[in-house]
Amino acid sequence: MAMQAQDIENLIRDSFPAAKITITDLAGDGNHWAAEVIDASFKGMNRVQQQRAVYASLKGKMDGANGELHALALTTKAPD
Repeated sequence: MAMQAQDIENLIRDSFPAAKITITDLAGDGNHWAAEVIDASFKGMNRVQQQRAVYASLKGKMDGANGELHALALTTKAPD
């Protein structure tokens, strides 16, 4: 079952309540998403650390072939 944009945002928002989060359906199929997460907590972290933190917030929804979230292109950064 595909995830909705709001469900993805809610999972990320639980871990990053003050973040600016933009979710985009890349293919119009509800299975291929892009997320941009901008949060002050990323300051001092490299991109891999930032992305690991966001993936952790998804609570296993991308795990394996049976994960609810099939594909997520992720962009993370600290605010300017």
